[in-house]
Amino acid sequence: MRTENVTCITVRVAMMFCRLECVRKLRSASPRGGWRSGCVAVLLCVATAGASYAQTFTSLASFNGSNGDQPNTMSLIQGTDGDLYGTTASTVFKITPQGALTRLHQLTYGFFSTAGLVQASDGNFYGTTEEGGPHNGGTIFKLTPSGVLTTLHSFCAEPNCGDGEQLDGGLVQATDGNLYGTTQLGGAKSVGTVFKITLDGKLTTLYSFCAEAGCTDGSYPNAALVQASDGNLYGTTITTVFKLSLTGQLTTIHRFDGSGAIFNGLIQADDGNFYGTIVSGGPHNDGSVVRMTPSGVLSTVYTFCSLLVHGGCPDGIAPYGALIQAQDGDLYGTTQEGGANNNGTIFKVTLAGKLATLHAFCNKPSCDDGDRPYGGLVQATNGTFYGTTWGGGTDDFGTVFSLSEDASPFVQPRPGSATEGSQIWILGQDFSSSSVVRFGGTQAITTALTGTTFISATVPVDALTGPVSVSTGNVTLTNARRFKVLPTITSIPSHGSVGSLVAIDGTGLAQTTKVMFGGAEATDFTVNSDTKITANVPAAAKTGKIAVTTTGGTANSQMSFTVN
Repeated sequence: MRTENVTCITVRVAMMFCRLECVRKLRSASPRGGWRSGCVAVLLCVATAGASYAQTFTSLASFNGSNGDQPNTMSLIQGTDGDLYGTTASTVFKITPQGALTRLHQLTYGFFSTAGLVQASDGNFYGTTEEGGPHNGGTIFKLTPSGVLTTLHSFCAEPNCGDGEQLDGGLVQATDGNLYGTTQLGGAKSVGTVFKITLDGKLTTLYSFCAEAGCTDGSYPNAALVQASDGNLYGTTITTVFKLSLTGQLTTIHRFDGSGAIFNGLIQADDGNFYGTIVSGGPHNDGSVVRMTPSGVLSTVYTFCSLLVHGGCPDGIAPYGALIQAQDGDLYGTTQEGGANNNGTIFKVTLAGKLATLHAFCNKPSCDDGDRPYGGLVQATNGTFYGTTWGGGTDDFGTVFSLSEDASPFVQPRPGSATEGSQIWILGQDFSSSSVVRFGGTQAITTALTGTTFISATVPVDALTGPVSVSTGNVTLTNARRFKVLPTITSIPSHGSVGSLVAIDGTGLAQTTKVMFGGAEATDFTVNSDTKITANVPAAAKTGKIAVTTTGGTANSQMSFTVN
């Protein structure tokens, strides 16, 4: 393990030729191309207009082939035991925050994982392989914390791979408890699918792309989905951004103009917008960070290679990994190329577009700090960031690293939104049976589970959208990002006339901001309690569903309201 204290990175002027290797892919249709090499001569004191950030970069472990090799575009996750979990091309592994690396499972030859893991509500880890299985179409697997692997589904089991083929993206567990993901190939038109799979392995194909003429609905999805505050899933293909209901109704919200596609999926930030990275595009075709509104309006947050020094790009090139929004509200990520040595960077960027380069990889001749980070970062509850590189390290099989900016410990609720009465997990540290959990200031019923890093809690009645906190003795840990209390509508009247007063019953209604009748907004409504709203039917109301929007999300009535 090597630690490098970095307050101001000074890189001597040098010319360095860096060999870049392509990540192995099965199909030429894959959009993961565009590798390049170059020579960079840079004198750099943190690659951002004289900005200075104090941080500590640590090389935690090197892969050596037997414990793993060449982790791809996955991001690590933090498990309930406080350790970090991930995949390489050939293994599933865990690593402690201090750097003790353990191979949990050796993937069988022919199984090739490019995506990371998700720890589901049953405590097991779930992941995907791009290849493998009886038909070599890829698999979904379950892994126990002790490393016992079970294959839940092998793709291409249906004629013409109607169930999908080639999984490049990972999985997400939605609020209904099921796992959702995408295949890059297969489906009705052989250009990819969206699927749902239960924790016991029952798979349902929700959508096959290219269902519209000219494939205007998209093709070749290659990234994980995200469940947004409206309850829908959002994802990307190489040509589109889409919204998908949990029942499979797809809406295309943006079509790319050929300048590049969002590569490794979206995140939804606290401002309600989605953020992602485009690998190419921009003035120098070197990638960008982009923002997208829920309605599909795309804008550029930051364009890479905005700093051009002696033909090199000290601010980075090709951001392949997924972004995260950290506790300070900024976005953090990696670039696969660029930086002082053209071997990749760690960066943070504000939502307003101010970027700081936090580390430039391969700053030693042996690249023992790592080389070419394809994956993104995770911020563990100790406040430190963790990630992997594809190459570099002792044997040039890649590394696991950490980056500390002296951030304070915090708690992490999973999921980040839920209805009242739902049980959620909270990750942190130094928990005990006396720990008290609060949602937006409202105390919850808690059950301390094994260890000191994990508590389960039930979202209480009258909980408010806001920070989650855990108090243990005199120490209180919080999460700066708001936990969203999702509203529900349990009952509405069957009909009413324009101007009549209608009672809407549900849960989580205390922070209601909008009431809609068949798409028409009610200008006059009253929040009576956390479980009731009364609203006057607006003049423009049409027969249809009633929708209630709160600071936590939107709920729609199951039945339609008839306007007399």
